[in-house]
Amino acid sequence: MIPALINLIFWLLILGILVALAVWVLGQLGLPEPIRRIIYVTVVVLVVLVVVLLLLQLVGGGGIGLPKLA
Repeated sequence: MIPALINLIFWLLILGILVALAVWVLGQLGLPEPIRRIIYVTVVVLVVLVVVLLLLQLVGGGGIGLPKLA
């Protein structure tokens, strides 16, 4: 169980760094407001989906091809 939690923390850190990088890049592109808002919402929905799938693997509910938390 402890290795699975360490693995979960590792993947959450990687995911957080990728999201921060994506938000920074979107801020630097200078897109108009409606398009930028749609992309931000899409990024947040994808991040929440990945986190839920990782947590489901932790409790034994499976997942769809994400790294196993064993």
